[in-house]
Amino acid sequence: MFSLKETALSGCFEITPRVLHDQRGSFIKIFNRPEFDKLGIDSDFQEEYYSVSHHGVIRGLHFQKPNMEHSKLIYCVNGSVFDVVVDLRIGSPTYGNHYHIELSAQKANCLYIPKGFAHGFQALTDQVIMIYKTTSIYSPEHDEGILWSSVNVNWPITSKIISERDQNFIKFDRFKSPFNI
Repeated sequence: MFSLKETALSGCFEITPRVLHDQRGSFIKIFNRPEFDKLGIDSDFQEEYYSVSHHGVIRGLHFQKPNMEHSKLIYCVNGSVFDVVVDLRIGSPTYGNHYHIELSAQKANCLYIPKGFAHGFQALTDQVIMIYKTTSIYSPEHDEGILWSSVNVNWPITSKIISERDQNFIKFDRFKSPFNI
């Protein structure tokens, strides 16, 4: 039902669901708790939301601090994004490394992001709709980020739209991680 591909970052996976096509279009099952349990993926999702972004928008790099940290399942239902995750887990062999992937409605691929990772993306198309499932509830006092430009990511679109909040996050080299393996 789902294919699971390990990324270069421990615990972070690309998940591709089976896509059914016929003369009407397509049908895609993104989530099935028993199947995710068999794959060993934390699927106790508590909240789901979506964002709408315009071409060139960068959102991130966001995370929630302990005790409200969360794992995420993210996917794109309209357009495509250049998606980035950064391992913030002290003691991880991939601490400080980043991974990027294109997520798109056409590919129907998802990214599972475990606790202790920062996440962000850049919209590659005119209108992007991203869905996020999280294993904890949004908590403003635990919501943080690292500066999008401080982790040597080669963002593909030079004309960027970035919120003031995201432009003012701390640089990665000055960040003191609250996450441990």
